[in-house]
Amino acid sequence: MRSHKITKGVEKAPQRSLLYSLGLTREEIERPLVGVVNSANEIVPGHQHLDNIASAVKAGIRMNGGTPLEFSTIGVCDGLAMGHGGMRFSLPSREIIADSVEIMASAHPFDALVLIANCDKVVPGMLMAMIRLNLPSIIISGGPMLAGEHQGRPVDLISVFEGVGRTKRGKMKEAELEELTERACPGCGSCSGMFTANSMNCLSEAIGLALPGNGTIPAVCSARIRLAKTAGMKVMQLLEQDLRPGNIITPKSVANAVSVDMALGCSTNTVLHLPAIFAEAGLDLNLDIFDVMSRKTPNLCRLSPAGAHHLEDLHRAGGIPAVVSELAGHSIFDLNAMTVTGKSWGKNLEDLNARILDHKVIRSADDPYSREGGIAILRGNLAPQGAVVKQSAVNQEMMVQSGPARVFENEEEAVEAILGNKINKGDIIIIRNEGPKGGPGMREMLAPTSSIVGMGLDRHVSLITDGRFSGGTRGAAIGHVSPETAEGGPIALVQEGDEIVIDIFKGTLTLNVSAEELEKRSRKYVPKTSKIESPLLRRYARMAGSASEGAAFRE
Repeated sequence: MRSHKITKGVEKAPQRSLLYSLGLTREEIERPLVGVVNSANEIVPGHQHLDNIASAVKAGIRMNGGTPLEFSTIGVCDGLAMGHGGMRFSLPSREIIADSVEIMASAHPFDALVLIANCDKVVPGMLMAMIRLNLPSIIISGGPMLAGEHQGRPVDLISVFEGVGRTKRGKMKEAELEELTERACPGCGSCSGMFTANSMNCLSEAIGLALPGNGTIPAVCSARIRLAKTAGMKVMQLLEQDLRPGNIITPKSVANAVSVDMALGCSTNTVLHLPAIFAEAGLDLNLDIFDVMSRKTPNLCRLSPAGAHHLEDLHRAGGIPAVVSELAGHSIFDLNAMTVTGKSWGKNLEDLNARILDHKVIRSADDPYSREGGIAILRGNLAPQGAVVKQSAVNQEMMVQSGPARVFENEEEAVEAILGNKINKGDIIIIRNEGPKGGPGMREMLAPTSSIVGMGLDRHVSLITDGRFSGGTRGAAIGHVSPETAEGGPIALVQEGDEIVIDIFKGTLTLNVSAEELEKRSRKYVPKTSKIESPLLRRYARMAGSASEGAAFRE
């Protein structure tokens, strides 16, 4: 037991003295010590209730003979950070969360861990730490928020973002917008669509590092508390069996995660997070794998922003086990993969009697929304290392577009132009200097994409950026263009009026400028330089890798 480093032997009396000072009894000190990693805070709606989840987890640990000891991590709400400089700190928080868990679990030798996450960068950060530490571990989320209701229809946070554009356009009154604002997010939980947080919570399940139900049981349900207690009990069984993330994370897990990603139509941010997570296990997950799996995996779900359904609907329809069962029936998911239940995915499906309960929410693989997955990888002379689009959220008439480039050097300039009626139908908006290094921090572009929708341009205008998008983005929004502007990528050479051709069907992104002209522009190109005030962001800009490799720190 790792905890014996501080609990056993005469020479460890000083350490035991400190444990006694916490109010622990001798019996508690002699039991396995289990770290409970809690990202609760009072500013993030998805995290405001996590103390209740932690209490349930600790009860489960005690029921099975362990001693839980809780510690905390940070967590950023991308919605609150959106549209201002605070968004630059969101993606860097992923690395800090992973490092902080490693620090705490290494300085204090826990025998096992239960990690409680919910929002965008907390989930991948904790998964990275789990794999890095390789202790018997389970991750559990706080669960998704319920959808709101406004004028008889379900709404969510994205409805409000898009309502801003409609209000600017004169299609919605300010009083109606404020009414929508009050009703869109009815309580605690991660925002209710298939946005990044819920995407990662669902994929944690698919990978096998979370229990069935982790991604979809609503935050307000008693079943979420029961799942938390089960996680606490189950981690003690993992400790007894010595079943660790390293026994679960295999090449099978990589393919399984990406197949479920494609079937669900998850956030494009998964293309950043999954490579960073699996890299901790020494497994390479590059854009080619997303491309291959997308072409063989049908898109079975269209949750908000791609459709009208929300996470509560997915849960009612059978959740992730139902999706996995359908994929496995068509040989797209490997049921031999191990999970934190201590059983394979195949045995889990048998125990759960997993099946699709509502074919309106989860379609069969024989009648999918599309024959290809929710995410597409694009390449071409504008993105030699690749770019990413959530094709399940793109209108059919926008899958192929050509038009003049409208070039903006940052997000704010673009939003001002969109809301100021300076964008025309057929334009292709370029937002650059927003990549991992150039941002720095790779901001999400939800404000411009929502403004495009709100201004009624989503069937006429595409957006291309070296930044990234919220999972709530819909429309022809192409991100993660690599190499980014700060690394001298071709996106840095685009000029106002250049013709750009997008073909999502073929997976191409082309700047219709000759190689000779691009070479000439490259010789004259002077990189944009600006003083980065934050020491953290300066460090991140130096260390962050390409978005095509997950924007993780380079060695």
